[in-house]
Amino acid sequence: MAGKQYDFTKGSIMKKMILFSSPIFLTNILQTSYQVIDSLWVGNLLGPSALAATAVSGVVIFTILSFIIGINTSALTVLSQYKGAGNDDGLKKALNAFVVILGSLALILGVIGFVSAEWILNAMGTPEETLPLAALYLRINFVGILFLFGYNFIATVLRALGDSKTPVRFVLLAVILNAILDPIFIAVLDLGIAGAAYATILSQGTAFLYGLIYSVTKGGVPFSLPSLPAAEQARRIFKLGLPSGLSMMVISGGVLAIMTVVTSFGDEVTAGFGAAQRLDSLIMIPALTLGSAINSMAGQNIGADKWGRVGDITRSGLTLIAVVSVSLSAAVFFSAEWAVGLFVQDPETVAFGTMYVQTVAFFYPFLGINFVLNGVVRAAGGMMQVFILNVISFWILRFPLTYLAASVFGEAGIGIGMGASLVLSALIAAVYYRFGGWRKINIMEDPKK
Repeated sequence: MAGKQYDFTKGSIMKKMILFSSPIFLTNILQTSYQVIDSLWVGNLLGPSALAATAVSGVVIFTILSFIIGINTSALTVLSQYKGAGNDDGLKKALNAFVVILGSLALILGVIGFVSAEWILNAMGTPEETLPLAALYLRINFVGILFLFGYNFIATVLRALGDSKTPVRFVLLAVILNAILDPIFIAVLDLGIAGAAYATILSQGTAFLYGLIYSVTKGGVPFSLPSLPAAEQARRIFKLGLPSGLSMMVISGGVLAIMTVVTSFGDEVTAGFGAAQRLDSLIMIPALTLGSAINSMAGQNIGADKWGRVGDITRSGLTLIAVVSVSLSAAVFFSAEWAVGLFVQDPETVAFGTMYVQTVAFFYPFLGINFVLNGVVRAAGGMMQVFILNVISFWILRFPLTYLAASVFGEAGIGIGMGASLVLSALIAAVYYRFGGWRKINIMEDPKK
């Protein structure tokens, strides 16, 4: 049965925001649990060095994939605006162009990542005892890069069309398979950290095939046999996609830079940071959820030229993120030591992970403000504007503040610098939303005409 497709250009905003974002929230919970389960098995069966290897490799994978993820975000904007405008022909052509361009980029970056894995890890200052495990885990993951891209792209397309429920099935399938295959490949077949990587790509590959079959047969997605897109269509996609892709590169590059600060404190801190990030990602889920939901909701209304509803969507999003993120931050703060201890038993590792989580927990509502406001700007097509905001956030604020705080306060400064940067980033995003020129952007019209 096909999932319900919402029309966001009419009806109650808060009600639809909750109904539409709830499945996205569940999907993000499942995505996080996927990583958590992987880390639980690796940390408990293979130890702190293997857990550190997956943490460092995970940052690299995200960095290499981030350009594609960014263009994927631009797909959400373009497709949702075509949907809101009722332009079925434009929707079909844009979808074909995204499939061809993103598929090609995924394959190219997969090869680059596989070949340069060890060099990248060395450049990050990965501890010597962690490097061989991290390189092996990383290379295997790059073999399955197309699967990871594929099922996430299909989920993005469905959300642009107003269906957020169906993507839950893809991720649930991947999580269940990974939970079953991880211990089998790691311990039973004695494949070690390579087993965790094999379990990952097999699970993601199965989810991708299921998603593809569903979207073609039941989902109402106007996929067609891929064909070379028109030059103008490709130009427009790259005009939006390049800043969006670069924006994600800026984010992931900033995370990568911060990881170099973390690795300078040794294996225990690196492993503790890896465990903490799994918990830390739970606090981020409401922000990620609303950012994606608002991108779709605002995009449809911008396409339909209903600007009054765009403002209402922003206010509803800020209210919702304030209530949810504060509650979740409190829960994670008080359970930090117990939760970090689920991943690894080394006392020093647990101590750092707990300290980091408790330091940053209550700063994440400010991250939510960023996601909501940038989601609206992105829905208008303001990819270059969001790129500039992310450069400020990560390279002018987050990395320098984290580096400086770590230099002054030692390993405790990692969380202090991160938290301070989130507050300042939210203030800058609010100023641009209020006074910036993002409302004048038009991505539906050919400027040459």
